Amino acid sequence: GAEVALRVSVERRFVVVFAVSGLRMTRHGKNCTAGAVYTYHEKKKDTASSGYGTQTVRLSKDAVKDFDCCCLSLQPCKDPVVTPDGYIYEKEAILEYILHQKKEVARQLKAYEKQRSKKKMEQKELSKAAKESQVKGFLDKEMSIISKPLNPFTPVSGGPGPGSDVQPSTSAKEKKQQLPSFWIPSLTPEAKATLLKKPDKTIYCPMSGKPLKMKDLTAVKFTPVDDKVDRVGLINRQDRYVCAVTHDMLGNSVPCAVLRPSGVVVTLECVEKLIKKDMVDPVNGEKLTEKDIIVLQRGGTGFSGSGVQLQAKESRPVMQA
Repeated sequence: GAEVALRVSVERRFVVVFAVSGLRMTRHGKNCTAGAVYTYHEKKKDTASSGYGTQTVRLSKDAVKDFDCCCLSLQPCKDPVVTPDGYIYEKEAILEYILHQKKEVARQLKAYEKQRSKKKMEQKELSKAAKESQVKGFLDKEMSIISKPLNPFTPVSGGPGPGSDVQPSTSAKEKKQQLPSFWIPSLTPEAKATLLKKPDKTIYCPMSGKPLKMKDLTAVKFTPVDDKVDRVGLINRQDRYVCAVTHDMLGNSVPCAVLRPSGVVVTLECVEKLIKKDMVDPVNGEKLTEKDIIVLQRGGTGFSGSGVQLQAKESRPVMQA
């Protein structure tokens, strides 16, 4: 048999005892810890199990939504609407989002007004206390005035004469320089309440981050492949809708656009070759402008060439040696 020599190697703060022989590495070699080199597979495996370090995962086609799905619910839209930036939402979902944001703004505005009124009351109390202290000081000075004549040759009792033992009092500046007794509970600093800023009343699109109003939403009308198929059967299909003009199949790999006057969905190829020649809506015959042609935001195809970010990153703390 082959001679087996045992060697002891200290790697990564622990002792590894391994055997050297003429046999080939088994199929479990990736999990072997007998190597002297810290391999990439071992590093990736340890990073995933330790909970430290940034993890990067490439998204597949199953993790990318379809072009006709809502950006909030990620489900096929029953009553779709589109924003001026081309993001499709379910009408019920986006209206509920807008109402929720308005309620949240109203709640924040109420808290801001409450804090503002409280601050005004505190300022009034401080100004009132300052006026009272001024009046009190004036009255004390008035009461300390002596009306009877004094003999300048007679020493005043308790005055700072040569024979008096009264020490001069410390000035106000010296008192300010003295450090407070921070260990006394009454003198310990207290954390002030967080100042609230005036909330912004503008509602923003959850995808683009731009201002969004209900009047900016445009109803979308998809042309189904087969009019006889109901909605449930249509959702189960992979190819559900076609171009309203050329009847080409629509999907994530096909750039699409919505015509604002009629709300129909057409391919960008149809827009460039047919519609932009006379700028007329082919469904209702209305005149079109550049703003009336809304390019839909596609969900992606799973390939990097589609222009969609297909990497998901999770930032976690890093262990430094």
